[in-house]
Amino acid sequence: MAAVNAALKIVVTPGLTLPTVSDDDRARISVAGGGAKVVVTAPEAFPAEVRDADVVLGFVSRRMYLTARKLRWVHAIASGVDAFLYDELKRSDVILTSEKGLVGEHLADHAFGLLLMLTRQLATALRLGADAWNHRPEMRAREFELTGLTMGVFGFGGTGRAVARRAAAFGMNVVALDRDPVPPSEQVPEVWRSGDFDRLLAHADVLCVCCPLTAQTRGLLDAAAFRKMKPGAILVNVTRGEVMVEADLVDALQTGRLAGAALDVAPREPLPPSSRLWSLPQVVMTPHTAGASQFRTKRNLDRFVANLERFRRGEPLQGVVDKTLGY
Repeated sequence: MAAVNAALKIVVTPGLTLPTVSDDDRARISVAGGGAKVVVTAPEAFPAEVRDADVVLGFVSRRMYLTARKLRWVHAIASGVDAFLYDELKRSDVILTSEKGLVGEHLADHAFGLLLMLTRQLATALRLGADAWNHRPEMRAREFELTGLTMGVFGFGGTGRAVARRAAAFGMNVVALDRDPVPPSEQVPEVWRSGDFDRLLAHADVLCVCCPLTAQTRGLLDAAAFRKMKPGAILVNVTRGEVMVEADLVDALQTGRLAGAALDVAPREPLPPSSRLWSLPQVVMTPHTAGASQFRTKRNLDRFVANLERFRRGEPLQGVVDKTLGY
């Protein structure tokens, strides 16, 4: 990548994971960009500002991308980038980076929070309120501990590795699979590959989805996959809901093939009240909030600022998305 010497225009579009940009952050971005012009814009002003932007921190729709004459780099303020992968951007030389690898800790915290709501009957106690005391025997009969169970991690990036560390701390055995030849970890001495997917399903007492949404993972957890899972397994998903087929998941839960599902993401979002998932007692859900952390904005801005300096020097950037693979 060639060094950049001309003055840059950087447009920042705040969003859910970057709600505000302080004056100090704006100044920091400008300095890292070599005195760049930094424009923090509201959505209604973004179309006009993006036309001559060199760099965007935030989301760029296809319609806006088609008006951007100078755009060279987009940094997403989300770990999942499927919304960016329209054909024009995929085929272009525009670099796409994200915060991938930076969100694993809080996603893993959330995954275990949801899992414990099922295994320790916390969701039941919350739902019953004061009446829970009258249901102690059946609640105790359904509680179990995680020690000695097998956590199957589907996708061994930042989130998968954070889940594996927590699973090991709970006394679980951990197996993991990734599409790419990623390095192992202390908890996972061997990372299985895509051809071992059925093996992962058969081994896991708890299957935790930690993968991105791609053409290969969309709808992968369907009726056939659920039939291959260990009877009575629990599904945890805090990354991408579209990996699951909703009707097949409901059927697997209703028939007892799966003992439960702990979900921060759903196959449809927002999940309509008519979905059967809302009424199944062995399902706990949160409204796609696992991505929240008091550290998230700083981590992402730190990466963006460091990348700006690399961008100006013509050095490789961190968190680059392979636009063909989708992550």
